[in-house]
Amino acid sequence: MRAPLQNAEPNSNRHLANKTVHVKSYGCQMNVYDASRMGDVLAPLGYVNDPDMFAADLVILNTCHIREKAAEKVYSELGRLRVEKESRADSERPMVIAVGGCVAQAEGEEILRRAPYVDMVFGPQTYHRLPLMLRTLAQRGEAVVDTDFPADDKFDALPDVQPDGAAAFLTIQEGCDKFCTFCVVPYTRGAEFSRPVDPVLREARLLAGKGVREITLLGQNVNAYHGDNGNGDELTLGRLIRKLADVEGIERIRYTTSYPAEVDDDLISAHRDVPALMPYLHLPVQSGSDKILKAMNRRHSSGDYKDIVRRLRDAQPDLALSSDFIVGFPGETDADFQATLDLVQSVGFVQAYSFKYSPRPGTPAADMDDQIPEAVKSARLQLLQDLLNRQQIAFNESCVGRDLPVLFDRPGARPGQLVGRSPYMQAVHADAPADRMGEIITVRIDRAKPNSLSGTIRPIGADASSNAKREVVA
Repeated sequence: MRAPLQNAEPNSNRHLANKTVHVKSYGCQMNVYDASRMGDVLAPLGYVNDPDMFAADLVILNTCHIREKAAEKVYSELGRLRVEKESRADSERPMVIAVGGCVAQAEGEEILRRAPYVDMVFGPQTYHRLPLMLRTLAQRGEAVVDTDFPADDKFDALPDVQPDGAAAFLTIQEGCDKFCTFCVVPYTRGAEFSRPVDPVLREARLLAGKGVREITLLGQNVNAYHGDNGNGDELTLGRLIRKLADVEGIERIRYTTSYPAEVDDDLISAHRDVPALMPYLHLPVQSGSDKILKAMNRRHSSGDYKDIVRRLRDAQPDLALSSDFIVGFPGETDADFQATLDLVQSVGFVQAYSFKYSPRPGTPAADMDDQIPEAVKSARLQLLQDLLNRQQIAFNESCVGRDLPVLFDRPGARPGQLVGRSPYMQAVHADAPADRMGEIITVRIDRAKPNSLSGTIRPIGADASSNAKREVVA
């Protein structure tokens, strides 16, 4: 029986001072956010980040269960860590190994059965209890498993966020009630939950006060947001964006990931009316075939998707789209796959994530008939990616000669170079002094590569909006 979580003496954390932690995240941007918040939770205990996983005192594998063989990749990594842990077993600083995230939520005790040297297993809804897990582990000397969905809101228990740059994530929604037949998220992240408005605004102001200029609102279905406004009213995502745009210091707003059927009039009008809302939207479609979309339990047709895109572009003609695609879903015929290619050609995307379907244990699609051979999946994926890559390159090339506002947030590969993001999420490289990090600077784009742009800093006062408009290249 695993050690239950329990309260400890007030001074029982003194032995943890000056220890190091390494969090390795897999998968989605929500995991990246969660990893940073784990660091915030552990900081009061004296933990500092160690970039070397094998040198850290505490190693957390923050796992993702979306892709094929996700769990096996975790066990492979654990096998490498086991060697280091055993070599330090009798040292003054033994290694503690933890598995968090969605694989931990799905596998639970099975992780300890297969890897008994793991010390802690916890789901994505319980990492705010990391200090309690560590105390219990130290007191009892037994592995700790915490994968129950808590009744309390983890966000209420988290310390203030500590951003490390000019751009930051802000989680406003978690969980999913859609139950797409290929997806494990409803089982690992739980039901949809929207954070109340006031805590979201407070966190945005805190981020702005620490130098953040751009926030990306996160949620498994972020545009299903319906947060309590404190007066009996609920705000939609569109209305929340309008409030966030009024936060002093916040100049750019993004959101991800969106569910097409939840795109409402409030959100569409926000794209029209809110200058801070970037003209870039990740809107997963998954397939262009209505038959496959129905089998996936997606709540939109290809026609619905195209109509949503039309309405969004009517509101914001400069809108650039990215998307997600799954090829080789059970029952997908050549005609179904061609429908996906046709949709891509019709809509036009500036970036996309495309994958071969991989069965996830416990999901309905894993037990469907007509599973597609791997060779067919691979061939289809290559055709789709070739088309998507051509669209991305064409879009990047269309930016050459334009002035774009770029938020520089990190140093470049060589001295004297900074890297930032355009409004369309492209990486932009330019020569600029280090003291301009964190600024939004007008850049004349001189060169386009498949995955980035490079340009020249425009003189102070140059107007990036004068030639910023363009049509999306399909």
